[in-house]
Amino acid sequence: MEILLVEDNPADIRLTKEALKEADQKVNLNVVMNGVSALQFLRTSGSSPDHPRPDLIILDLNLPKKNGREVLADVKGDPELRTIPVVVLTTSTADEDILTSYHLHANCYVHKPMDLERFIEVILSIQSFWYWMVVRPAERIRDPW
Repeated sequence: MEILLVEDNPADIRLTKEALKEADQKVNLNVVMNGVSALQFLRTSGSSPDHPRPDLIILDLNLPKKNGREVLADVKGDPELRTIPVVVLTTSTADEDILTSYHLHANCYVHKPMDLERFIEVILSIQSFWYWMVVRPAERIRDPW
C-alpha cells in the first residue's frame, strides 16, 4: 500500500511512521510537508516504479504554502487524482472545517488526538480500514466521469 502523508509537524510525521511500523502490512509512506509539494508529488506520481501513485492520502488542513483545503479541492477537482481517497487528519474540531472538508469531497475527517497511544490507534485504524476493508479502483481503470 502506498500512502502519501501531507503533514508539516515533524513530531506527527515521526509518530505516523512509528505507528505504521507496528502494522503487519507492507506500507510505503511518502511524506511531504506543504501543500505545494503535495500537488507536485501527486501530479508526477505513477511516472516511474520509484514514484508510484498513492493508494491513500492522509492530509492535514493546516499546511504552509497551500493549505489542506486548497490541496483537497485541487485533488478532487483533477480527473487524474480524484479517485485517490483522502483522509483529513487534523487537530481542528471546528464545524466549518469539517463541513468544508466534506463539501470538497474528503473521504473522511478524523480528529488528530493529542494522546500518543490514541494517535497510534487512529493511524493503525485508518491504515487497516483502507488496506483490508475498502475496495479501491485499479489504477489501470480510467474514470469515465
